Amino acid sequence: MRRKTFHTAFCIATRKYPMPRKIVYVAMSADLIHPGHINILKIAKDYASKIKGEVVVGLLTDKAIASYKRLPYMNYEQRKAVLESIALIDRVIPQDTLSYEGNIRLLKPAFVIHGDDWKSGAQVKTRQNVLDTLAELGCGELIEPHYTQGISSTQLNENARAIGISTNARLSLLRRLISAKTPLRFIETHSALSALIAQNAFVNRNGTKVEFDGFWSSSLTDSTSRGKPDIEAVELQSRLNTINEIFEVTSKPLIYDADTGGKIEHFAFAVRSLERTGVSACIIEDKTGLKKNSLLGNEVAQTQDDIKDFCDKIRAGKEAQITSDFMIIARIESLILDKGMEDALNRAFAYVEAGADGIMIHSRHKSPNEILEFIAKFRAKNSLTPIVVVPTSFNEITAQDLGEAGANVIIYANHLLRAGFVAMKEVAQGILQNDRSAEIESKCMSVKEILSLIPGTI
Repeated sequence: MRRKTFHTAFCIATRKYPMPRKIVYVAMSADLIHPGHINILKIAKDYASKIKGEVVVGLLTDKAIASYKRLPYMNYEQRKAVLESIALIDRVIPQDTLSYEGNIRLLKPAFVIHGDDWKSGAQVKTRQNVLDTLAELGCGELIEPHYTQGISSTQLNENARAIGISTNARLSLLRRLISAKTPLRFIETHSALSALIAQNAFVNRNGTKVEFDGFWSSSLTDSTSRGKPDIEAVELQSRLNTINEIFEVTSKPLIYDADTGGKIEHFAFAVRSLERTGVSACIIEDKTGLKKNSLLGNEVAQTQDDIKDFCDKIRAGKEAQITSDFMIIARIESLILDKGMEDALNRAFAYVEAGADGIMIHSRHKSPNEILEFIAKFRAKNSLTPIVVVPTSFNEITAQDLGEAGANVIIYANHLLRAGFVAMKEVAQGILQNDRSAEIESKCMSVKEILSLIPGTI
């Protein structure tokens, strides 16, 4: 049956279409090579042999993959090296988008090979675009072998996640993500359970899976969850214990809120400790003295650090780190303290010059206009340095809009803990009010649901 199908397709193709370049085209992510991939490549090689042509694999770039699902475990060059070692493949070229159209127009292949699993689901539009492009160009035919049963890339990825992720692999994730997609969405986690909830949260929006890209370890929520004031009262080692618990059950990168960073000597030590743990980045703010929450603004006494002194702290942190993967992000408090846009921009450029790997800009205004103005003016002179924003006050603007304006990382800095407080208070009062728990059960996650979040429990 398969030989008959092949013969028919081959005859049609050779009779109808000119095939000067004699290319059989296959697109793939190739992050985890499995027998299904090999089967497709064998079929592609058979077609190429019949027309004395070559198999060309369009390897999706990190950016293309991250646009619809998680960042691949291996980067593009690593995946390319794996594919180039497979004898069934003659050439590997990049495919920069999910759409095949660009490479089809470039190569004008005799055949495009893809499993029949994309006839339904999220890839239907991509498939139709392939058919439309081939018809327009009159250059080839789409061949769709039966999907290899019993093989699931999704399941393989789930299995890999269950095994865990190495410290170095997690450490490098943030830089790779920033290069691959915009915007990144990070959310505060203050415990292993809150991190599991964040890791598994997703929605399908316009056929695309949207999820959080990583975690934010907030000094506010870390201290508040312990019943302590947000004044840098929780020591580094205690916070690292929590981070290690989070890392034991998750696989996404984490950004650490380092407040002021403390004394220069202490900050250098903290950088080493965070890097060894696998934290991807820390953010330090340019304030001095006893830490006060930024959203209080000038309602409380807050002093901003001298530019030179803060630059010295950044340099000390960069000199202390071992790898090139760890990032130190400078948080600017000028807008919070009503020092003005010029002061904020002067500090931003100075901090980048001192070695900062990114800039976080903060505002306590409900309108995002101040933040958008800063981004625009910063981007006019610097198009590469990542910008981090925390839309706690200006919460009506979307992450997508902030990304389109030039922001790279959007942090939802305290929402899980705040939501947890409301729910716990309501449930506690409800039990006392009714003298039983029946009335509040609908407000609680079932025990089975909780247990299902935790690997190995069920």
